[in-house]
Amino acid sequence: MSKDLKVPFKIEGGNRIDDTPVHKAIREALANCLINADYYGRCGIVIKKERDCIIMENPGDVRTGKDQMLRGGISDPRNKALMKMFNMINVGERAGSGVPDIYSTGEQEGWEVPVIKEEYGPNRTILTLSFKEKQAIKTSDRKQAIKTGDKKKRAKTKENQEKIILYLKEKELLKTSDISEVLGLSVARTRAILNNMVKEGLLEAIGSNKKRVYRKNKKDDKKVE
Repeated sequence: MSKDLKVPFKIEGGNRIDDTPVHKAIREALANCLINADYYGRCGIVIKKERDCIIMENPGDVRTGKDQMLRGGISDPRNKALMKMFNMINVGERAGSGVPDIYSTGEQEGWEVPVIKEEYGPNRTILTLSFKEKQAIKTSDRKQAIKTGDKKKRAKTKENQEKIILYLKEKELLKTSDISEVLGLSVARTRAILNNMVKEGLLEAIGSNKKRVYRKNKKDDKKVE
């Protein structure tokens, strides 16, 4: 499985080190595949090695759920005896850290993100480790993504401003904490929106620091409407 992996020249204590983080990640992936396989399920373990990827398949679904497996921190191995055996030779996940470590290694190498897929009927878990480099995002695509994100942000800010104005029609004076609860935003984000509304003349700020409250700008109700 590690035959085609590049091994940089490294010497420690007069001995060449042939083990790399990539080798360790593959060992972790293989151990994870074996430890979590459902040996009573249909079909067996299948490992496919191609020039630019390794695909590992094992019977059985992900017991902790795929999202939790990617986050790490919780381990529920299907075959605990196997896990202990691997741990005795310093191979295999501990406390659910195996898969996150595999993803971290791929990111450090600049490879495409590993893919975990679950199939049902029969249940199977498929892990694809790609050795392909990530494709650089085109400058034009990046600029377009930024423009789209800015447009959505402005629209959301305007929506929140309208909610604040409607709420101030019912309550003449409001604190930042009250408004943050209505909007479902953090106090810091709410304060930023309120400060902008004050600058635009939509609101008036009364008081300072923790005692500050806000009300509609009575000098310019047209702006408020």
